Amino acid sequence: MSGYCMCTVAKHLLFGLGVGPNIIELDHHVAGPGIQADLFQLAADGRQSLPAVFVGGKFLGGIETLMKCHINGTLVPLLKEVGALWL
Repeated sequence: MSGYCMCTVAKHLLFGLGVGPNIIELDHHVAGPGIQADLFQLAADGRQSLPAVFVGGKFLGGIETLMKCHINGTLVPLLKEVGALWL
C-alpha cells in the first residue's frame, strides 16, 4: 500500500542498498484486493502481510524478515545471489 509506513521503510532500505525493486502498490492495482488476500495466505503465521518482500521470485517475508536479514548481514548476499545487487 503506497501510504503504509512499513512499505515505505522497505522501499527506502532496498533503494538505499542500490536495489531497484519491482513495486506493486496494491491500492493502485486493479487486482489489489485479491493479491492482498493471497499475500495474507503466504504470511499464514499471523504476521502483517504488507509489505510482502520477494527476492528472486521467492517470498522472503514481511518487514520483520527483511529487517532481520539486513541486521544479521544475510540480506546483501541474498540480493547478490539473485542478481539484484552487483556490488
